Amino acid sequence: MECYSHKVQYYETDQMQIVHHSNYIRWFEEARTYLLDEIGFSYQRMEDEGIMIPVLAVNAEYKSMTRFGETVLIEAAVKQFTGIKLIMEYTVRDKETQEVRCVGETKHAFIDEKTYRPMSLKRKHVELYALFNGLLQE
Repeated sequence: MECYSHKVQYYETDQMQIVHHSNYIRWFEEARTYLLDEIGFSYQRMEDEGIMIPVLAVNAEYKSMTRFGETVLIEAAVKQFTGIKLIMEYTVRDKETQEVRCVGETKHAFIDEKTYRPMSLKRKHVELYALFNGLLQE
């Protein structure tokens, strides 16, 4: 699967034109959204079908600096999937040099939009379960 590409904007940097650490978390979300679009089950479709997928935890390890004007590639992959919980992992690389800039992960739960209770995709949304399960095995 193709990586998500992001060109660093000036507003994402500090006075030294180095990307502020909080932006990597936003990029994780952009890459996750891109991945869902690519597999044909967007966030919008999930919400339309009554599925919410809140973030429970985020972890990021910064390996090297990213600067204004550079383009990074963000790879999002399914690390763990139970049908109720999901862990995504991310690798942010410089597009030109392939140097790793950051690695991280996000933890999520699938919940019912009406009850805010955990939902088993295996029982209630078989198609989405199969898509995520397929990503886990890649």
